[in-house]
Amino acid sequence: MNSAPPPSSFDRNTEFYEENRWQKLKRRVFEEPLIPLGCGLTVWALYEATQSMKKGDHNRTNAMFRRRIYAQGFTILAMLAGSIYWSGDRTKRKEYKDLIATKNAKDRHEAWLRELEARDQEDREFEEKMALRARMVRGRAAEEAGASQEERRAIEQQQAGTMGEIRSVLEECERRREGRIAAAARALWQSRQ
Repeated sequence: MNSAPPPSSFDRNTEFYEENRWQKLKRRVFEEPLIPLGCGLTVWALYEATQSMKKGDHNRTNAMFRRRIYAQGFTILAMLAGSIYWSGDRTKRKEYKDLIATKNAKDRHEAWLRELEARDQEDREFEEKMALRARMVRGRAAEEAGASQEERRAIEQQQAGTMGEIRSVLEECERRREGRIAAAARALWQSRQ
């Protein structure tokens, strides 16, 4: 059979070696540290507001709710500033991922073409073997029939158009049987006359 390696669709997956969720979260925290800080301040203000509500201190509760609003505003501004600052890097990262996806698609396409070429080569080799085998069979049949060299060539040329196809054993048996039936019918016809 085919000794060529399977197509690249079965090769190892490169996405396995790329960054996972935790690595991405860690990278984003280090890229934009003000956003987690703003989220932490918002959570702290909410916690303090709930504690002051339990104690019944309405002034502290209102102050904490104001601090929560300031912390949320700070977080939104940090997100906008980070988005503007890192937009160039994100577009480069997106372009890089697109290039990798394009390269992977091209590699898969080339591997698929190589696989098709290997299979086509196998088919050609098989057809050549079958043609050689058919020539050998024709040569033996001509020798058994006691044909001369010229008669063998004529038989080969006559059968060359039909031997491109591979005939099954069943077709060969049917052809012989039809020849016998025709000969028997001829003998019967001649005996009646």
